[in-house]
Amino acid sequence: MLKRFVILVHRWLGVALCLIFMLWFPSGIGMMYWDYPSVSPSDRLERSTALDPSRIVLSPDEAAAKLDESQPRGQVRLNTFDGRPVYRFRSGGGESIIYADTGEEQIEVPKAMMERIVSSWTGQPVNAARVEPIEEVDQWTLQSGLRDLRPVWKYSWPSGEQVYISEVTGDVVQYTTTASRLGAYVGAIPHWLYFTPLRKHGPEWSRLVIWSSGIGTLAALLGIVIGIWMYSPSQRYRRAGVPTSVPYRGQKRWHMVFGLIFGLGAATWAFSGMLSMDPFPTRRTGGPAGGRRGGGGPGVPQALRGRGGQLTAFTPKHPRAALAQLPNLAVKELELTSFEGEPVYLATVAGGDTRIIPVHGEPRAEFDRQRIIDIVTKATQSNGGAEITVLEQYDRYYLDRRRERPLPVILARLNDAERTRYYIDPKTARVVGNYSASNWMSRWLYHGLHSLDFPWLYNYRPLWDVVVITFMVGGTALCVTSLILAWRVLGRKLGRAFARTRSDSMQSEDLTSTLT
Repeated sequence: MLKRFVILVHRWLGVALCLIFMLWFPSGIGMMYWDYPSVSPSDRLERSTALDPSRIVLSPDEAAAKLDESQPRGQVRLNTFDGRPVYRFRSGGGESIIYADTGEEQIEVPKAMMERIVSSWTGQPVNAARVEPIEEVDQWTLQSGLRDLRPVWKYSWPSGEQVYISEVTGDVVQYTTTASRLGAYVGAIPHWLYFTPLRKHGPEWSRLVIWSSGIGTLAALLGIVIGIWMYSPSQRYRRAGVPTSVPYRGQKRWHMVFGLIFGLGAATWAFSGMLSMDPFPTRRTGGPAGGRRGGGGPGVPQALRGRGGQLTAFTPKHPRAALAQLPNLAVKELELTSFEGEPVYLATVAGGDTRIIPVHGEPRAEFDRQRIIDIVTKATQSNGGAEITVLEQYDRYYLDRRRERPLPVILARLNDAERTRYYIDPKTARVVGNYSASNWMSRWLYHGLHSLDFPWLYNYRPLWDVVVITFMVGGTALCVTSLILAWRVLGRKLGRAFARTRSDSMQSEDLTSTLT
């Protein structure tokens, strides 16, 4: 009785979810190689013009003096906007922009400015583009962060390039090409169920993904239980007179075979996908990234920065003088920061590489590693200290299959209750990765199970590609057999319902004929 009930539940859950699983598995292969289109900070820097020292008139503190008391003065960067040098003052979610050549504040974004920006982004004349306002979200502006930047204008060129620019900020907020859109349709859109009519309703989309993946996990686990129940190691079944371990034939047989091989992977994959949506309430501890004092986070990021931050500390070396020290490099941005309280300019050059320009000293490629180690050691003494090493390769908590994250890095493993780990890039003295025991669910149950991002796979590509694609193909085969069986079940049910309806109709006609 129990076995029959479990089989019925598995069958009807499979009928309900087989199409969604059929979307998830093949699109998982696409997700390995194509991302959903977006504009990253590195994209902005790549397309921005290099800083021209001769056009930088104001010093950092002179630019800050142009701001009202209520405007942000936190993080300060010097880069370009509309081809002109600007200081960007950011704190929290707010940003103020002051032109470094005239001292005026950037407020309005007229149409002519938008046209110059999008033309510079693509290198194509704006008069060749089709222009349209985006009043409602479309397929490429579904991200919640973009909805606060409306009104947004879309410029489309015959080459397939599309640029979305915010009239509020003047920033390019989305950029797509024919290739990136095709890649998204192959990977991210079906995989995330990122279909516009659904995704624009955020809460409903989230619930659908959570419940479908959760119920899918249950359906896969029930299938595994059924397969184990029905499998006979002694080959007590007969098929064409030959002993066999599987009682079924045709698509049912293939479904059971694929389920026994790939079913556990399908269950863990669906479950880990559900975890990506944060379906369970979690206890917020502040996390190591926040660098809180006490507990597991002794303020390592703050210790590296020190007590700097006063813009007057940069007075001895004007940004023009700092750029003059890198005469042969196209500097895209200067960040005004500090290292253990000492003011430094962090220059980002074309290609994304960085250079350090101390206010008191000569440029160099990276900070002194031993000094970083000493700072971290001192900062962690009150919390049990730390074990510090230099990593030349990725490890199980700091890794990247595209190998874009910085290496080498300084790893600080704290002797605290959270077993906090900090990964520090010596080129910037920034924490570029962190991990604590409270993050184990995200690391192993989500990333580990869903992406199979294990160092012993990543370090030997294409081994990772072969393993993941094999799993995806096997999962797809399992879904195909499920889809065929679901069609047969529905076909039988619908056929019987149609026959019953037709029979009732014929009986009604016969009764009517008899009465008349």
